[in-house]
Amino acid sequence: MVLVLGSINLDLVVRVEALPRPGETRTGESFATHPGGKGANQALAARRAGATVALFGAVGGDAFAGPALALLGEGAVDLTGIAVADAATGVALIHVDARGENTITVVPGANARVSASSVPASVLGPETVVAMQLEIPLAEVAAMAHRAHASGARVILNAAPARAVPADVLSDIDVLVVNEIEAATLAPALNAPASPAGFATHLATTFDVATVVTLGAAGLIAVSSDGVIALPAPRVQVVDTVGAGDALVGALAAALDRLESWPRALREGLAAGSLACMSAGAQPAMPFRGAIRAMAETI
Repeated sequence: MVLVLGSINLDLVVRVEALPRPGETRTGESFATHPGGKGANQALAARRAGATVALFGAVGGDAFAGPALALLGEGAVDLTGIAVADAATGVALIHVDARGENTITVVPGANARVSASSVPASVLGPETVVAMQLEIPLAEVAAMAHRAHASGARVILNAAPARAVPADVLSDIDVLVVNEIEAATLAPALNAPASPAGFATHLATTFDVATVVTLGAAGLIAVSSDGVIALPAPRVQVVDTVGAGDALVGALAAALDRLESWPRALREGLAAGSLACMSAGAQPAMPFRGAIRAMAETI
């Protein structure tokens, strides 16, 4: 089983020809709402990639909660671990330009109330893959990682949005996934090089953490005890990149849950991330297992 402790948002998405510069007002071309939040996105991505998935998080008692959970419910993600907090449901304000690039501002709301203690010990163990991100309090991420690691679960941390992660947290992490910007943000506190290859190598050798750095259209580089793996991204027609990283993490978690080899899990993750770029929005763009497997064969 894949267990996700993470954020749940409603994404408010505006498409524009070019991203606004500081002090600039632009007229948008369209507006839409989509369920999102990195935790929810990764839970749905793992579910569509074939895993049994349980999501633990929090929403508010407001009108945004239902839409934020809609696709998860339709996708048969286990939502019994979702709490209703005395706070607004989290939102993400997203601009997407004509090239598919984006800027995102997240307002945590109920996500700031997520607690590792909401996860019962009965769902943790060697048969569980735990995935987390950094849109919930870091202290709760650290507490959950420690409990999960002690139970024998495999722990994946997607250190996004970019923020420093204390070195002692890494002792409870099996797999770290970051993009280039996130790697550069984490590097100083960990005495690591800021370059993707240097960062991944440092974490793998110093902290024994299998480290994946995603490189956008250039693919990814991963360093673990098995060595260095560099994979080019498939060429796709990009609509937007909003959910690409979450699709990669969710599919990677699902593949590891199926006990796929590390190289195969990386290929499935990269395939899922690439496929997610071909559709608008985050959760609506999460690909299904058949498409992931087919594209992974081409990488």
